[in-house]
Amino acid sequence: MNPTVKTTFSVCTNEIDASCRVPLLALFGGAALWLVAGLALGIGAIMSFHKPDLFADCQFLTFGRSQAAANDLLLYGFCIPAALGVLLWIFSRLSQTPLALPIVPVVAANLWHLGVLIGTIAILTGNSTGHLWLEYPRPAAVLLFAAFLLTAVTAAATFGFRQQRDLFPAHWFLFAALLLFPWIYSTANLFLVSNQVPRGVVQAIIGWWFGNNLIFVWLALAGVGMAFYFLPKIAGKPLGNSGYAITGFLTLLFFGTWAGIPQGAPVPAWMPTLSSVMTALTLVPLIAIALVLWQTIVRNGFKCGGGPFCFIKFGMLCFIASTILYISLACPRYSRVLEFTWFGTAQTQLQLLGFFAMILFGAIYEILPRIMEAPLPFPKAAKAQFWITGLGILLFVVPLAVGGLEQGMKVRDAAVPFADASAVALKFLRVSTTGQLLILLGSLPLVLNLFVMTIRWKVALLKTLISAIKAPLPEAEVKA
Repeated sequence: MNPTVKTTFSVCTNEIDASCRVPLLALFGGAALWLVAGLALGIGAIMSFHKPDLFADCQFLTFGRSQAAANDLLLYGFCIPAALGVLLWIFSRLSQTPLALPIVPVVAANLWHLGVLIGTIAILTGNSTGHLWLEYPRPAAVLLFAAFLLTAVTAAATFGFRQQRDLFPAHWFLFAALLLFPWIYSTANLFLVSNQVPRGVVQAIIGWWFGNNLIFVWLALAGVGMAFYFLPKIAGKPLGNSGYAITGFLTLLFFGTWAGIPQGAPVPAWMPTLSSVMTALTLVPLIAIALVLWQTIVRNGFKCGGGPFCFIKFGMLCFIASTILYISLACPRYSRVLEFTWFGTAQTQLQLLGFFAMILFGAIYEILPRIMEAPLPFPKAAKAQFWITGLGILLFVVPLAVGGLEQGMKVRDAAVPFADASAVALKFLRVSTTGQLLILLGSLPLVLNLFVMTIRWKVALLKTLISAIKAPLPEAEVKA
């Protein structure tokens, strides 16, 4: 390789990383704090099943409020802003150009975190909208929508100024995620959080449509897009067959957006039937994505060693598992048993924490040393996080899934009282709570590494500023 070309590329890469530093720190820093808060609230909510009178005198921490706030903090507080930060960096790197309009995502990050704060306070004080995954009231929703649009403008401008004109699979998935979220979020808010709310079962249909497209389709687009960028980069091997990648992308968008209506829904029969068929057809994108992963990861035999590659590899395995669970929930034969049990919660948390959050952990650990131009202050803690969090996710999700299955079988048995059938899941909840505690413990190294690096950078900036102030004026300026 020509050394001149190599040096030019290195300088360009440093400029790109430097342009992303402040926006990403604003997005990642708030996201890390919301992650810890959401996990802590989730543990407090589940404790209501172990000791029902624990928060009896504190209306802010009743199960209905704290669980809704915990879920929204994980999704809106951590997953989406952290994913937007990763997306901006990927777009800059793939475009081989510095981030366009870098001040805009900084403003957007502050608006987003303010919206999350307002929405969380509203839920805990009993002022939520009551719609699943759409609990934030209108003021918070407006802030989130505006912040997302501002970030999308920056990403689109960076894409437009790109030096590298070729498009990659990561582009398809991430750009589709940029377009999908404003559409589904604005549509759901206009119909469900407005002065003219539709009557009857139409509200439920819109809610199911929104929840499916946000939790299943949007997270899949953003998570797989990030994985398709990082896996070949870290492994040093090209991504597997791009034909499978585009097949997975197109079929996920076409089939996945029609799913989400449960089998037992009190709606015309054709709706849950069509939803079940489309959910079953999501096997096509699942198989296509799995084949790409097989050719990229397994055939190359790359050893992760507890680094970012391990997080992303674990996340994609959880994506395959969560999609299989999602398909089983839509199958009429199994949905009769699994509906209204903890099985659905297990699938959702596997999608949120096992798939998406783990990919974000790996992406952040890969990005941070590059944008800060310094190694992680606690690299061993970052490696320990993988094992602690991975074990915690397994202990959190597997007992809920097994407990939900047993609970559903008991409910189907007419000889078993309903109270006894519900109590069956309590022994599984104890193990699941242990998993939640491990996930919370595992998230602390991320917060520690992120904030120590941020503080060191700010101290270095302050020292540079002080040195510039104290520096003597040039001799020519003094004489003048």
